[in-house]
Formats: sequence, structure tokens, C-alpha cells
Amino acid sequence: MAGNRHHQRRFEKGTWELREGARSRIGELRARVRIAKDRALADADTEVRAAAPALADEALAELQAAEDALNHGAHPGHRPNKHLAVANVHIDAAYGLMLRMAPLTDVQALIPGLVALVREQLPVTDERRKRAEEIAREICETPLTSDRRAALVGAVVTAQQALQREKLRALGFVRIVVIVSLGLAVMALAVALLGVWAPDVVPLCFRPEGIGIVCPTGMEPPSDVKDLDEAFGRAASKWDYPVVEMTGTVAASVAAALSLRHIRGTSAPYNVPVALALLKLPMGALTALLGLLLMRGDFVPGLSALDSSGQIIAWALIFGYAQQVFTKFVDDQGLAVMNASCGPHARPYAGAGCEPQEAA
Repeated sequence: MAGNRHHQRRFEKGTWELREGARSRIGELRARVRIAKDRALADADTEVRAAAPALADEALAELQAAEDALNHGAHPGHRPNKHLAVANVHIDAAYGLMLRMAPLTDVQALIPGLVALVREQLPVTDERRKRAEEIAREICETPLTSDRRAALVGAVVTAQQALQREKLRALGFVRIVVIVSLGLAVMALAVALLGVWAPDVVPLCFRPEGIGIVCPTGMEPPSDVKDLDEAFGRAASKWDYPVVEMTGTVAASVAAALSLRHIRGTSAPYNVPVALALLKLPMGALTALLGLLLMRGDFVPGLSALDSSGQIIAWALIFGYAQQVFTKFVDDQGLAVMNASCGPHARPYAGAGCEPQEAA
């Protein structure tokens, strides 16, 4: 047993606090299921007594499946956070079964929290949400009935499923952003190595009048040359591409840090803001390089002949920071994903968590 726990700690890649929180919820629900079963077996309603054993067994089986998912040390892939999502699915199923089994008086006491969950995850126009809110108002005058309990539990299960779908969507979004970031990083590294290996193939040099040839890491005095490409090739240094890409990465890192200034973190096991920030780094390296190549090709009128290496580096900084223009669309999509994981009617994400709006 001790060896198994050590194995889990060694290969644990998810958020440890969330895993232990799921374990505590499993223990709490297991006790509540057993208590609800005992109370259901003592209920006066024969249908409640008859259904209690089967519902309790299924709920305990779901909790055991959730616990097995958390004990993911032997999982072939040791994939981070997958065990948390699977465990939460089983926990939600066990909670729904407990609600169907518990006496009506116990479920009635839980209605405020259940309706809050439904409001948090289902839109105002959803008929199941409307019915759950009606039930919450009706119990102020009449006791909860089996039919109302079934409708309420159905709305709660739907809300739980909606929350899980949005969490899985956020996980998929983070995975895509990370893969794209790695691809761009490999591309930027390959371009830098190509620049080191053959700096004269596409030199990042300019020829302002009366100054000579200016490159990111050096310059040559003016001379009468007929073959300009050959002169650029001689002036180019193997450090030009790495310096420009590093400059763009530094500028992008500043932009990434500034983009996190309003974010106070997230309780989800997958961190969307961090994935978005990592995407900016290779983008900054590539946009700095591509921007200078566009200037060298006279794409920007009046900015085709930089006077010094300092000017080239300064423009690399500007182009590296300008990756915000392209990554802004990804940032907006990331914010939409985080907002959706808080519910379709949640206020815009500002790092403070989900705050559902009141129904109109």
C-alpha cells in the first residue's frame, strides 16, 4: 500500500490539491449515501424503500470508480488532469443517485444549493432551469413531491454535464494551444539554426546611403560594390538570426506578463492563461524576424534603410511585441472558454471566479 502511494506521488502530474479535494468529496458522499440509504429504508413510502438498496449500491460503485480513477499511478500514459475529470464525472453520478434515493425532506433542504448550481450552468431560457426555479418557489407553500424531485434532479444532472463538457472543452483548448506553441518554438529554433549555419542565405542587413551595410550584430563601411547580395552575405553574421529572435522573445515575454496583470488564477486543473502566455513567446521570435524581412524587402515605404544595429534591434523589439495583434484573437477565445466553464450566463472573467447573474 505504501509502495502504491509512493508510486502515485512519483508520477502525479495533476494538481495535488484538486486531487485531494476530490478524495475528500468522495469520503463525504460515501457517508451521505449510507445515511440516505438508512433513512430511505425507514421511509413510509414503499417505493422509496424498494428503490433504496439498488440506488445506494450504484452510488457506492460510482464513488469507488471515482477513487480508482484518482489512483492513476498505474495509468499507461500518466496523463495530467485526465484522472480528475473522470473522477468528477463519477462523483456527479453518485450525487445524482443519492438525490434520487434520499427522503423528500432531505432533498427539500438541499434545494437552494441545487437551484444555485442549475442557475450557474444553464441559461435563463432553458426549460429545465425554469422548472427548477418554479419548484424552489412552490416548496415555500407545499412539500416536495416525487415528481418535483425527479424534475429537479434532472435539471441538476444536466447542469453537471454542462459543467463537465465546458471543462473538457477548456482542456482541449489548452492542449491545442500548447501543441501550436511547441510547433512554433521548433520552427523558430530551426530558423535560428539555419541562420547560424548559413547567415548569407537571407541576410537581415540594410544599406542606408552613406553609411554602408548595417546588420543586427555589426556593419561594414561604405564601398563600391556591384553585387549587393554578395556584400550582404559578407556582412551578415551567424548571430544575426539568434539575436533578432531572442529580442522578439524578450519583447513577447513582456507582453505576456502584462496580459496576466488582471488574472488572479483559476481553480481548474488546466491553466488557460499560462498556455496563452506561452504561445506569445515563439510568436514574438517569429514576428520580429518576419517584420525585419518585410522591411528589408521594401514592404514598408520609408523604413527600408535602417541606419544602425541599434535601430534594427529596436524594430525587432517592436515587432516582437506586435505579436499581440495576432494572439489577441486566441486570447479572446481563451477568455470565452474560461467564461463558458463558469456557466453560459456568467459575468466576463476577471480572475475573481464565476458570479451568475440573476434571471430576468
